[in-house]
Order: sequence, then C-alpha cells, then structure tokens
Amino acid sequence: MSNKLAEMTTDQARDAVRLAPLVIIPVGAQEQHGGGMAMSTDTVRATGVADLVAGRLDGRAVIAPPVNYGVSPHHLAFAGTMTLSPATFQSVLRELIASLHRHGWNQFLVITGHGGNNPALSVLAQEYVLQPDLTFAWTPITPLVSDLIAAMEVSQVHGHAGEAETAQMLYLAPELVQADLLEPGATQLDELTPKARLSRQAQGPRLSVGFDTYHKRGVLGDPRRATAEDGRLLVETAADRIAAFADELLTA
Repeated sequence: MSNKLAEMTTDQARDAVRLAPLVIIPVGAQEQHGGGMAMSTDTVRATGVADLVAGRLDGRAVIAPPVNYGVSPHHLAFAGTMTLSPATFQSVLRELIASLHRHGWNQFLVITGHGGNNPALSVLAQEYVLQPDLTFAWTPITPLVSDLIAAMEVSQVHGHAGEAETAQMLYLAPELVQADLLEPGATQLDELTPKARLSRQAQGPRLSVGFDTYHKRGVLGDPRRATAEDGRLLVETAADRIAAFADELLTA
C-alpha cells in the first residue's frame, strides 16, 4: 500500500492511523529560482525528502499532499512568484492538521523546502505547545546539512538557487534544471548593496529585503558549480538526520 494519503482510499487511511501514527507534511513555495530552475523547486525538494524519510521509517509514517505555496513576498519582483501571507500559511496548516487530528492522527512533522516559511512555522510550533494531545514538529532541509555545504566549493555568498539547492534538484529532479540557462548571481559580499549586506548578518539586528535587492536574477551563489553527486550527499544525509529525529519522536 502506498504511504501517500492522496493515493489511499478512505478505508486505507482509517487503517493507517493505527499503523502509521506520524503524518509528514511537505511544504514548499511557488517562486523564482533564477533562469535555470523551476519555480516548484522548494516543493520538489520537500516532497523528495519526505518520501525518503517515510521510507526510512518502515511504514510508521504517512505523507500528506504537499502544500505548494509558501511565504514568498521577498520574491514578488519576479514573474510567476505566488505568495501566501504568514497568517494565511499558518491557517492552511492549522486546518489541514485539524482535519487529520479529527481522524486520529496526533503526531505531525512538517518538512519545508523554503526558508521563508521558517518564521511562520516557528510561531505555529509555539501555539501547539498549548495543545498537549498533539505533537507538532518542523524542519528545514538545507540548514540540516550546513556542515556538508561548507565542505563544498561554494561562493562567499550562497543560498537561494545557488550551489546547494541546484545540487539537490540535479539529484531529485534533473529534468527541472535547465543547465544551459544557469547563471551566477551575487557571489561576494562586496557585490551587495549596504542593505543587502546588513540582511546577511548571522547575528544581531534583523533586516529583510527583496531578492531583487541582492541581484537582478534573485540568485545567491553560482549554480553552475552544482553536481548531482553533491545533491545526493545533501539530500540523503538530510533524510537520514530527519528520519533519526522522527524515529525518536515516535518512541518518545
């Protein structure tokens, strides 16, 4: 039987509540990823990692249909980007979780492929602290393997649509990468405007800017350096680490 809720009958879903107590919800975004990658990139990565994590859990998790839209106002300068407000994004997740909680599931793990969703997920997690009959956890993908990315050949400035994301897509969905159209974006701090440099500070006051402020193509790093082998290492390691967390969550 498939572990995807969308592919189950309602009777199979009823039985899965007992056999697979964890629901994995992949969330992504519909937003620009430069001139060479699909705007579904973040959803594709979240779904791909969710599949791998569920496979490692030996039938103890089901995968909900992905949430294809995220919090992306910082990409709206680029055609095709679609965004939800943080409040709407949170409401969508609340209502989807409430639906499945009604049917007996009480453990949920959101895997997000889009960093812009992180603040909204963090706030939502605080709300669920007050609902003791429901466990809510969430995780990004790329930050989980920052140690591996540091060992790769990456630009001084890297991130969105750069080396690591492109590598993951070359492994998970190479058909959605147009290699001949990949081009570097902002790669050095001294290329950035003062506001853009301030927004890259790891600690201290926070500033958010639109990605057109970083570079005219909205890319951080040089995606031409990405390889499918690097992507395999990043994706499979992220899945290992998330699955290890989920395994502990299921036995806690």
